[in-house]
Amino acid sequence: MSIFDLMTMEAEGYDNRAVNVFFQNETFKTRIIVLGAEGRIPECQMETYVMFLVIEGEVLLKKNNETSVLKKDQVFISEPACLSMESSRGARLMGVQIKKKD
Repeated sequence: MSIFDLMTMEAEGYDNRAVNVFFQNETFKTRIIVLGAEGRIPECQMETYVMFLVIEGEVLLKKNNETSVLKKDQVFISEPACLSMESSRGARLMGVQIKKKD
């Protein structure tokens, strides 16, 4: 059994995001995402389903041509899409990528 404390896990910025993965198998990959004040994740075409849970702060989330604010304790789940996010004050999230079945 593995238990992860999402508030105390250390995380790197977007450029070094690979080190933020704390669990991965053939079906899904889970990582901590930390955005500093004025931090952003550039537009990215996701080929997997994704889920973002805001642990702290809030983000402006863009999916294709839609924009919404995602706040603490809210979850966003999406089919493959073009996504980006930014935070004016900073945020901490858990992100999960879930592979599509072949």
